[in-house]
Amino acid sequence: MTLAGLNGVLLSSVHAEPIQSGGAARLSFAPVEVAQNNALSPSNQPPGQPSSSALEVEENPMAQVTSVSQLSDVQPTDWAFQALQSLVERYGCVVGYPDGAYRGSRAMTRYEFAAGLNACMDRINELITAATANLVTKEDLATVQRLQEEFAAELATLRGRVDALEARTATLESQQFSTTTKLNAEVIFHLADTFGSGADRFNETTVSYRARLDFNTSFTGRDRLKIRLQAANFQLFSAGNPTINNTTGGFGAPQRFASTYPNAFSDEARLLASFGPQFQNNNTFRIHFLGYDFPVSDRLNLRVHAGETDPTLLGADPISPFSDFTTGAVSNFANSNPLYYPMGNQAGFGLDYRVTDWLTLAAGYTGQNTAGGAGAPNVPQPTSGFFNGGYTAFSQLTVYTDNLTLGLVYLNSYTPQLGIDTLAGSNAAKVSTGGTFGVASDDRVSANHYGLNVNYRVSKGFQIGGWFGYSTARVLGASTEGVATGRGGDVEVLNFALTLAFPDLGGKGNLGGIVFGVQPKVTSTSNATVAAAIGLPGGQRSDRDTGFHVEAFYTIRLNDNVAITPGVFWLTAPNHDERNPDAVVGVIRTSFTF
Repeated sequence: MTLAGLNGVLLSSVHAEPIQSGGAARLSFAPVEVAQNNALSPSNQPPGQPSSSALEVEENPMAQVTSVSQLSDVQPTDWAFQALQSLVERYGCVVGYPDGAYRGSRAMTRYEFAAGLNACMDRINELITAATANLVTKEDLATVQRLQEEFAAELATLRGRVDALEARTATLESQQFSTTTKLNAEVIFHLADTFGSGADRFNETTVSYRARLDFNTSFTGRDRLKIRLQAANFQLFSAGNPTINNTTGGFGAPQRFASTYPNAFSDEARLLASFGPQFQNNNTFRIHFLGYDFPVSDRLNLRVHAGETDPTLLGADPISPFSDFTTGAVSNFANSNPLYYPMGNQAGFGLDYRVTDWLTLAAGYTGQNTAGGAGAPNVPQPTSGFFNGGYTAFSQLTVYTDNLTLGLVYLNSYTPQLGIDTLAGSNAAKVSTGGTFGVASDDRVSANHYGLNVNYRVSKGFQIGGWFGYSTARVLGASTEGVATGRGGDVEVLNFALTLAFPDLGGKGNLGGIVFGVQPKVTSTSNATVAAAIGLPGGQRSDRDTGFHVEAFYTIRLNDNVAITPGVFWLTAPNHDERNPDAVVGVIRTSFTF
């Protein structure tokens, strides 16, 4: 065996492409797929994808190829034909796949190259050992020297790249944040204002933000521990004139969160990314979400959350194309069915189980977030705790077809205070009897909630959907402290929406949206006492009128990290009272994700 022979083997596996436009030389490996005594197996790989490991072996490997003609997909016109012919017929170190194919155009992994090169080198060593003469000739040495001189620049460039890569790898290993944790960030800015003959005098243009830092940790590659830090400074707009009382119109007393939003008289104008109470909007980073999600099997996933959460985070699919905070709707109501949020949720567990390929069951239980007050899951008092305080238990069946997604959801909630406040709709629809409505404290409230969510993909660029939500709440006639109040009764609340979505409108990643609906509204009460207790105008047993929510927005994705969303929504008859002038909220949202 001569050095010229060895040189032929190596050049059959490696060829250099010349430097172009000042770039460095690029060495590439010809697709030589070889293994010692066994063919490399592409089993369990998608079509056109490289094998995941050179250690995969066919159960019935093809016998050693002794002629290049045995490879069905190799033709004399192929550029690598002579190289393959030399490797097969001269050195005998190439095998094919069981179907007789060589598959020369398939990408090769480093493992496969190592296995192929090792097989060839073993064969070369056998030839060298068996040879008795002409091991080295002057012609061989001259060839090696000429090749070394010809590719000197390319080899030097390659050596430099390797050295630089090793240095960068060493730096990353020494300075890496974590081997298991990835940091993601999301920042949202809002430039917004509210317009209308009633709203103009009580609102000014605002600039606000919300910032999130997510630490996502995986221990198995399939689980996730998420810790979210969050800060914001959102304030609520007033959708009407708060100086007008319930007798002549307006909003009566402020909403239940008046102690933390003293100037806010309605949640109807709430922007999507804002929180509930004002203390969470004071520019302070705090742990907002803490949860661990993990699979039990290919069909069953479990979730255990200790921070703020809700059914949509515990496995229930909201089935809304507008639910993403950075690219979806601009209002809180148009995000998804308010039915999912009958009160603030904190700490809970949930699961989703894929019954079939087209049917999923989700269920779970959460405690009530009352900021450490009565009913909170972290407060060890008789009316609090995880099981004795406020809670929401939910279940949902979701049907998935090629174009249609449909969900049936049921929730049961109980709260010793704050009613069924969904952060949307009229003040009376919160079914809150305490504080601002002339009584000392809230009544306990138990409720059943029934929802239907649907979305249908008409075409690649158009989807139609919406939701319906209906709640039957019972005011139990006992205060948070358990004292009888005499205010017991039943309250019915509904909401609905129709959504039109236009994915990739005007460009990939863009989203256009239109929403028409009715925010939560009281449709009936069982007696005048409970009607007055939840803040309805004197003599009214339901909200006076029906106000509509009309919204349009257009998300423009500038790149993978930045999106701008101009949007507007119009509220007719705010607080479901036609005596209140219409209000219009305009917003320009800029979202950064990285």
